[in-house]
Amino acid sequence: MVATLIGDVVGSRDAGSRAGLHARLEDLVSQVNETTDPLVPLRITVGDEYQGCWASLGDALVAVRTLRLAGLPQVDLRHGLGWGEVSVLSESPRVEDGPGWWAARAAIEYAAAEARRAGLRHVRTAYRCAEGVAGPDQAAVNAALLLRDQVLGGLSGRSLSVLSGLIEGRTQREIADAEGVSASAISQRVRSDGLAVLVAAEEMLGRVG
Repeated sequence: MVATLIGDVVGSRDAGSRAGLHARLEDLVSQVNETTDPLVPLRITVGDEYQGCWASLGDALVAVRTLRLAGLPQVDLRHGLGWGEVSVLSESPRVEDGPGWWAARAAIEYAAAEARRAGLRHVRTAYRCAEGVAGPDQAAVNAALLLRDQVLGGLSGRSLSVLSGLIEGRTQREIADAEGVSASAISQRVRSDGLAVLVAAEEMLGRVG
């Protein structure tokens, strides 16, 4: 059993420069491959879609968080996560199939269409467990993802930058120096935007089996 991930760019057809967007996406994918430990590294498959595999759902959730925070606010990314078996049909080029991928596809389709119809406009991430497979609880994980996406969707560029710094382990003083503001301004932003709660939640999500 592995955690599968399919991602794409929200509103990519409206990008001013498709070549520029592709180059940015390549940078984001490379960054995540270097900072996480994928079983199968992320790779762009067609257009603005990419996919990869991790040993645990928590590892895949860390990859999603890293991608989203690195891309926002300029590049908004959407992800479908799956849990299940994966089979390799060929190695060169690598072609994979199986319930794990079907689950990830169902998840990203939900995030792209069904969530909007339900009025959940900030939803960018969903998780599905393959049918008949015991894995991380689907309802619990999706509840956490709904809340994470809602909060991230409402943060300013400055707050996103502060959140990234906190997750990376930097102190509020270090973040303040990098942002060119006072430490008290960062402290106030952390409190008002609930960033410390987000950091704690991210640590918990990273430990999901």
